[in-house]
Amino acid sequence: RAGLKIPFATVGAQLPNDMKIRKAKLRDVESFGMLCGEDELGLGDNGEGLFELPAGAPVGADLRDYLGLNDQLIEVDLTPNRGDCLSLRGLARETGVLNSHPVTSPDLTPVPSSIEDVLPVELQAPASCPRYAGRVIRGINIKAESPLWLQEKLRRSGLRSIDPVVDVTNYVMLELGQPMHAFDLSTLQGGIVVRMAEQGEKLKLLDGSEATLNSDTLLIADREKPLAIAGIMGGDDSSVNSETVDIFLESAYFDPIAIAGRPRNYGLHTDSSHRFERGVDPQLQAAAIERATALLVDIVGGQPGPVVSEASPAHLPATPEVVLTSAKLKQQLALDLEAGVVREMLERLGLDVIAENDQGWTCVVPSWRFDIAIEMDLIEEVARIYGYNRLPTTTISAHLPIAGGDEKNISLSLLRQQLTAKGYREAISYCFVDPEVQKHLSPGQESVVLANPIASDMSVMRTTLWSGLLPAVRRNLNRQQSRVRIFETGLRFVPDGGQLQQQPMIAGAITGARQPERWSNSQESVDFFDIKADVDALLQQAGSYGEYRYVVEKNHPALHPGQAASIEREGRLVGYVGRIHPRVQKGLDLSQPVYVFELLSTEVLAGQLPAFGGISKFPEVRRDLALIVDQDVSAEALSMAVRQNAGSYLIDLKIFDVYQGKGIENNRKSVGMGLTFRDSSRTLTEEEINGAVEDVVNAMKEQFSASLRG
Repeated sequence: RAGLKIPFATVGAQLPNDMKIRKAKLRDVESFGMLCGEDELGLGDNGEGLFELPAGAPVGADLRDYLGLNDQLIEVDLTPNRGDCLSLRGLARETGVLNSHPVTSPDLTPVPSSIEDVLPVELQAPASCPRYAGRVIRGINIKAESPLWLQEKLRRSGLRSIDPVVDVTNYVMLELGQPMHAFDLSTLQGGIVVRMAEQGEKLKLLDGSEATLNSDTLLIADREKPLAIAGIMGGDDSSVNSETVDIFLESAYFDPIAIAGRPRNYGLHTDSSHRFERGVDPQLQAAAIERATALLVDIVGGQPGPVVSEASPAHLPATPEVVLTSAKLKQQLALDLEAGVVREMLERLGLDVIAENDQGWTCVVPSWRFDIAIEMDLIEEVARIYGYNRLPTTTISAHLPIAGGDEKNISLSLLRQQLTAKGYREAISYCFVDPEVQKHLSPGQESVVLANPIASDMSVMRTTLWSGLLPAVRRNLNRQQSRVRIFETGLRFVPDGGQLQQQPMIAGAITGARQPERWSNSQESVDFFDIKADVDALLQQAGSYGEYRYVVEKNHPALHPGQAASIEREGRLVGYVGRIHPRVQKGLDLSQPVYVFELLSTEVLAGQLPAFGGISKFPEVRRDLALIVDQDVSAEALSMAVRQNAGSYLIDLKIFDVYQGKGIENNRKSVGMGLTFRDSSRTLTEEEINGAVEDVVNAMKEQFSASLRG
């Protein structure tokens, strides 16, 4: 085609796909190079046809110079609090701060309107969207091609060119940090409404998927239908297409809390959501509209209308004033910086120093630095600009006595070792948990709600360690790990009359086979007595085991009423042990029974190791009793009654048998108990032992209507 300009690789050229151009002969015609397409030059995925250059491209020029390919790509890894640096303008600002260089801002001159067309905007959810700006542009040429410089800047930033309208909105997002969206104006009915979605409402998205929306999702809609998931992805039906002539350009500020976690709910992650979740400058929307309008009018033409902006000042982020005191700055950094140096640093950061005296500086934080709120934030910024490597280092002065630990004191690490030795694996979970999981485990229990949660399923502080352990068990079961034994130590957070109790706990969960699969092991599943034995081992390790009592627990909302017990020590609640209630098991989608325990660490560690003595020279005597009692009489109640009535010579009591069946009345059971007697100073007589046993039997008859089994 006459006038066509395309890249030409000469003999000796090395292409990105490792192809080296050599002189060749094709069909008896000598070839001295190759005409190239986008894919062969590594400039795109289009493998059809040649790469057409603009008509103004100079013939014979080096393509690398013409396209500016001899540059550097810089990857920037940001922490979540620095969302202001997710743009060229933000990075330039930061580079200027660190290197004391002035920063040139892009041309943000307002574009005058040439038509009067506007689209009304209504904010029905002002807390989630405090500011929304938009502009009608009519008569664009959507078939115009994005200029090569724009395509190249997008490509090198990891974005592909789609059409000039989308390219411009993406470019403004990269340049200024303001995500934008363009709607086909012909598809909009009655204006823009920013509202929350109705539960179950559906929207076909730009990627072709259909989203079933939750009621906590912010929407951009018109008077009849949803148009886009705010800050995440637009809808397909209102998108700009090859037939679009008129557009409505959107630039909005969405509260990060309104966006956080929502993309993951729909399996999405976009450049827009990445920025809105971290925070966008709430004062940037109008400037972004003007910048995008100028580029669009230059590339696709059109007639812009007035900028329409709706805002809810009460819900916009406040501009904080932060006081930095020179004394605090000196104390934290061990530096005595001149006042002028500190002020110059603060002003380079974009802060407005509105007051200065001998004590310090009062600063107004710029709208884009939403990570600066307190004095320590400013001290950190001064240290960063000054240079961490330039800060003086001082050795901590400490006089720590070296002394051996008292073996009587039990440590939490010893309890961890005990559980690890029993086959448990230690888990570490977030203190922030899913409120739905917590409702299953502690219905009616007030929780501490986070003001700024990481995600919607991490929005409350845990009131029990089971809130983290049971989802971990479920995750293992769902991945074919049928035998699970895990434990965790940490704090639980319980509101108590305006105060917050932070209680150290130790908790565990087991499920599946009692023993690992082996030819010599039966594959019996764990039961209540397995986890009770593990709790017994913990309490014995901590000492004073005899001071603890197991009490039948029928009222715990998360535990099976027939397989649960509370643990008490001197009338104080120590914790719980038992099987997860079938209702909770179903609610948490646990595929098999799970047994759990949770103990107050302070109560467990309060025990003391027993004092050891020599072996008695005098014999001990054991008497076995088989008592028939009602079925609902607990072993704990029987044991307490025996200890209270057996006298001072009783040194041990064991329940060795529980029997129901032939020879025993219905609703009755036989409990076999072994009583061991001894006196450390003499041998007990037969009469003394028989008297003690008789006292026990009489007490059992009186308290429990017990009878001796014949």
